[in-house]
Amino acid sequence: MAIEDNPRTREQYGQELKRRREAAGLTQEELSQRVVMSRTHIAHIEAGRRRPDVEDARRLDQVLGAGGFFENFLPVLDGKKVAEHFKGTLEFEGKANEIRVYAPKLVPGILQTPAYARHVLSSGSSPRCPEEREELLATRLERGRILDNFHSPKVWAMFDEAVLRRPVGGPAVMCEQLRHILALGESHRIRVHVLPFSAGYHALLEGFVSLMWFEDLPPIAYTESLKSGRIWELPSVVRECQVAYDHALGDALSHRESLTLFRSVAEEYEHEAQRAHDS
Repeated sequence: MAIEDNPRTREQYGQELKRRREAAGLTQEELSQRVVMSRTHIAHIEAGRRRPDVEDARRLDQVLGAGGFFENFLPVLDGKKVAEHFKGTLEFEGKANEIRVYAPKLVPGILQTPAYARHVLSSGSSPRCPEEREELLATRLERGRILDNFHSPKVWAMFDEAVLRRPVGGPAVMCEQLRHILALGESHRIRVHVLPFSAGYHALLEGFVSLMWFEDLPPIAYTESLKSGRIWELPSVVRECQVAYDHALGDALSHRESLTLFRSVAEEYEHEAQRAHDS
């Protein structure tokens, strides 16, 4: 885990990686092969443009004999509190000019309302103290501010129908959450697609994926499962994820049909919340 009270800048971190790599007599390409990372990723880390994830840092430590330096001194993210496996992705998200995300179970973080996000962060098998929950909530809501700029990033959000049907926080919370996404879709700030249950098996059924494109960096893919996430930069793997997304999109409802479903399900939640209030 990164040492939060002894931060290093990404530039200093990259300089140290370059120094140790050269001391070991390795080129960027040779190091990339030994640590199973792309040469481009190594170059971006050394230039201070990126940070490795924890697993990458551990492999750097092992190959370069760094005694845990690269894991223990991972650059922090300006004090923003997020899950360890998501730290690298948070930086990418803020730089992307296009994001395409598929959500199999929960509303993606950048689209969550405060009530929905608070319920998600209050649940789970690992209890959090109120202070930690509020820090995580603040970061999650800050992520949503990338949508304040109407033109960038472009966002495509594809949801499994299960996301709409799972009553996270109860009917009132879900009604508000679905209408928030509906408003973004109707204003054309984001493009919305739903993969209905009737689609059956589809190319992305196995899990969450986020695809990102940038002005001056190659595209990446981020996949996530329980307590873990991984950034993919190898072009062949990124392309596989892009193709899978396109295939799933072919099975999804159109933008207009998806907004109609969002509106219908939101109304169902509204009626359910009203009945609960009246009883």
